[in-house]
Amino acid sequence: MKNYVKDDQKLPIYGIGPYLVITMGILTAIGIVLSGNVLESGIMEGTWIYLFRVMGALFIAIGIYIWMNGAVRSDIDADIADNKLKTDGIFACVRNPMYSGFWFLFLGISLMWHNAWLIVVFLINWMIMTVVLKNTEEKWLQEVYGDDYIEYKKHVNRCVPILGRMR
Repeated sequence: MKNYVKDDQKLPIYGIGPYLVITMGILTAIGIVLSGNVLESGIMEGTWIYLFRVMGALFIAIGIYIWMNGAVRSDIDADIADNKLKTDGIFACVRNPMYSGFWFLFLGISLMWHNAWLIVVFLINWMIMTVVLKNTEEKWLQEVYGDDYIEYKKHVNRCVPILGRMR
């Protein structure tokens, strides 16, 4: 994994992303494994199964859409290499679309197992993501972009997209 593409590049291309996503994925997998036996009291029955699965499919689709727009369609790598703060496209709706995409994806996967206890995993993933981003990437971005980043943070959520802001 090549993290820097230019000598004067101030931020890494990947940051802490792979570690954060792998951690959230492992926690989700552990929750799913435990949901079949240790946490079986949370398994929903009847119509709840369909509601959880429909919501799960919806969140999986949302997660893939957000991630694709942030990682593939945004050309974010070029902006990072050129030391530019990305604020257009999906980044006008959410500051961290790749992390958001995975968070929604893991939520959707969890819901497919129709176990209410897995909602706790979703909340733990949210807390981990928030704490890690506040203490790493947000500090790096503020050091590099200063007041521009502070102003951007005032108008765009960290991980929950606000639609209608895409330019």
